Amino acid sequence: MGVGSQDIFGGKAGPQPATPGSYGEVPSAYRLPEATRLGAVVLQVADLERSLRFYEHVLGMRTLTRDGGIARLSAQASDRVLLELREWPGARPVAGRGRLGLFHFAILLPDRPALARFVKHLGNIGVRAGAGDHLVSEAFYLNDPDGLGIEVYADRPRDRWMRVGRELMMGTDPVDVPDLVSVAGPLSWVGMPNGTVMGHVHLHVGDIAKASAFYGEALGFDRIVWSYPGALFFGAGGYHHHLGTNVWAGPGAPPAGEDEARLVEWTIELPTAGDVDRLAQHASAVVSTGGSVTRDGDDVVARDPWGTAVRVRTAR
Repeated sequence: MGVGSQDIFGGKAGPQPATPGSYGEVPSAYRLPEATRLGAVVLQVADLERSLRFYEHVLGMRTLTRDGGIARLSAQASDRVLLELREWPGARPVAGRGRLGLFHFAILLPDRPALARFVKHLGNIGVRAGAGDHLVSEAFYLNDPDGLGIEVYADRPRDRWMRVGRELMMGTDPVDVPDLVSVAGPLSWVGMPNGTVMGHVHLHVGDIAKASAFYGEALGFDRIVWSYPGALFFGAGGYHHHLGTNVWAGPGAPPAGEDEARLVEWTIELPTAGDVDRLAQHASAVVSTGGSVTRDGDDVVARDPWGTAVRVRTAR
């Protein structure tokens, strides 16, 4: 779904620089640490061999480990797991209208030249992708063989981000692809470079207000962008978003089934074990009856009101 920045902010007061602390709505009690980052995304796929060919050849990831029907993937020069694939033979592909759960996961490249080389690579192998200039970033979108959504993007420098009031400015404007490709330089795409991380996850949810209560008030994310139609974006440490939520799957959309290609869980990494404990204590006390928070050893597993799981653990 694309909504231009003028559609959202065109009739509002003039934008101002988004200096640290000048934007976002802070939760009323517990707040995630500034050093919060995302860890691995775990997906269920129908055919592991097919998925590995896609993620290695099209996205340029490296298979770190493989154990039966489970594979873990990283950037080319890193041992940090970005993606875990779990095979469920014959899992049904993503339904056309979508299910509650994953909209897309988003891989953040370290700089604009890396994104330019990735875009040239897609052209060279004949893979089409959607695109969006989100003001804070430039992004390209594609689906894996099971129909699971993927974003690959690069951020603009934070000193170029703008706000209107307390809301960070984001939209979906056209990407200037020729200008982007012009910064690729002489190097060719040889896979995801060092410094690539999991940037954010975007979920289909059943209700924006419930999503705000769960991910904001219970788990401690700041609300960053709330005027985008049908969507709400959350971040920690001033980031434009670690999490997007939307109701675009439509009223009454069901969660993905156990036998479907789907998001199994995503991961939030906090600086210390004490941070994980504090989140668990707060979230357990305030989580809505539609969600849950449980311990899994040293980790916390929270499920939102629609059953989507997020694992909270100490950074590794």
